[in-house]
Amino acid sequence: MKKTKKVPYTSRLMKYVSEYKLYALTAFITASVYVFCSLYIPILIGRAIDCLGIALTDSDTGKIIEVNVDFEGIIPYLIKIIAAALIAALMHWITYLCTNKISYNVICDIRKNVFSHLQKVPLKVIDSMSRGDILSRTVTNIDKIADGLISGGAQLFIGVLTIAGTLVFMLTINYKITIFVVIVTPLSLFVARFISKNTFSLFKKQSEADSDVSAVTEEMIGGYDAVKSFAYEDKAVAEFNEKNEILRKRGLKATFFSSLTNPCTRFVNGIVYAGVAVFGAMTVPGSLSVGLLSSFLTYANQYTKPFNEISGVLAELQSALASAQRVFELIDIPEETDEEDANVLCDVDGSVSFKNVFFSYDPDNVRLIENFSIDVKPGQRIALVGPTGCGKTTVINLLMRFYDTISGKISVSGENISELTRDSLRSHYGMVLQETWLKNGTIKENIAFGKPDATDDEIIAAAKAAHAHSFIKRLPGKYDSVVTEDGGNLSQGQKQLICIARVMLALPPMLILDEATSSIDTMTEMRIQKAFSHMMNGRTSFIVAHRLSTIREADCILVMKAGKIIEQGTHEELLAVNGFYAELYNSQFK
Repeated sequence: MKKTKKVPYTSRLMKYVSEYKLYALTAFITASVYVFCSLYIPILIGRAIDCLGIALTDSDTGKIIEVNVDFEGIIPYLIKIIAAALIAALMHWITYLCTNKISYNVICDIRKNVFSHLQKVPLKVIDSMSRGDILSRTVTNIDKIADGLISGGAQLFIGVLTIAGTLVFMLTINYKITIFVVIVTPLSLFVARFISKNTFSLFKKQSEADSDVSAVTEEMIGGYDAVKSFAYEDKAVAEFNEKNEILRKRGLKATFFSSLTNPCTRFVNGIVYAGVAVFGAMTVPGSLSVGLLSSFLTYANQYTKPFNEISGVLAELQSALASAQRVFELIDIPEETDEEDANVLCDVDGSVSFKNVFFSYDPDNVRLIENFSIDVKPGQRIALVGPTGCGKTTVINLLMRFYDTISGKISVSGENISELTRDSLRSHYGMVLQETWLKNGTIKENIAFGKPDATDDEIIAAAKAAHAHSFIKRLPGKYDSVVTEDGGNLSQGQKQLICIARVMLALPPMLILDEATSSIDTMTEMRIQKAFSHMMNGRTSFIVAHRLSTIREADCILVMKAGKIIEQGTHEELLAVNGFYAELYNSQFK
């Protein structure tokens, strides 16, 4: 299996961002211009204030005698202020436009990578995870990454530039007061860092609780019929409420601690602003004019403001990073890959053999399949029967290499399947399972799922062979009727007929029928059995069945119990032995 090299999650996110360097460079340039224009305006305002002059008053009466106002000097500053404000607004818009494009493109890339990776992971990994957890990671957590990048990325970027630019402007006005501001400000950073460091673990726990809620919701909605039929509604609500309450507590705790950041930093920044005002007032009318003091106070406010904004988005950034960790954990699952020298299976004759095969889903527990050996000749129909849990479906999983054997050898057409590419092996099997699956799309698209280039005539012929044509013609849109999620607008029997038609269209050299007619009425089953007989003619077929009436014509019936073959032979031979198979058969028909 291919393993993904672990890299810090922030670095991996930045790697996605680096794919859009042009947008990032544009955002950097426009943000720099925006910050410069924004910081240039207070200087212009200060100089405009100085142009207002000083009002002279009579010492005895206190009345204003003269006001020296330079109106001609103010006008150029006003024009520059308007121009700088317009340029700043335009640059700000372009900056957010670029950062939004980066964010949405990055999220799109992550989603594609996650979904593509899920197609390559082993089936046993998917079986070991809840569907709700997978759904939460691929939808909810990725959305949280998007929220963090979109709302926090640009704000953080502009905030850092503003802090740097403000320092430069303040140093040009009065370096002593600037040093005071710089000395006090780290206290604000310390407070923000301390709080954000502790909120990361809280947001991670919140994401896990959110996943549990999604899992319960998906589980109960997916099995809604069972919930209703067993009157499980109250227990389902209680189970959901329990998980939801955990999510509420964790979410409230994470939000509470993250919300402390902004007021704490505002308190520190308020001290900075007050200190600047006091020290600045003491220097007027010495080294600072009234206008420059006004500018410096504005800069002091602008210098501390980004710290407030940055601390405000830290919560979303921490939530985004916690979500990124869960998403990348999914991407880090080792892929199911073939050996470098794996062969491509071609010219399949249909022969299959198991030689001393041992298998267990959990190597630490008792083995489910023990010393399993069979030889299947080309074109034979092999039926697997036995009580639930005896290993019938496991044999099918091993045939398809959904799981690999612990020891022993499975061969197809004389080639060891462990030395073959999985795609080439699986492409030679056609499967009809007891649990039907249909995708969102039309009836036609679902039948042609395994053969997308099939013509309409071929699709209709396959549907007729599967006895699905008659009910399809009665649908409002016929073959263009849209199937809702997992075939929710069709009966279980109709869905199974479409699945059978899907295999009949592809007609691979080997077939696997796992309780393929379990949801079909008896009369339809008789017609389907005739269609199956025609389809299986000359093709190696493995039939898993509990209804023993469906496997009477099998060339060989393997009777399994506890992972072992305890009897094998034709239907008549096994009845004559009067063993376990005869007991199963008589329990159904006598």
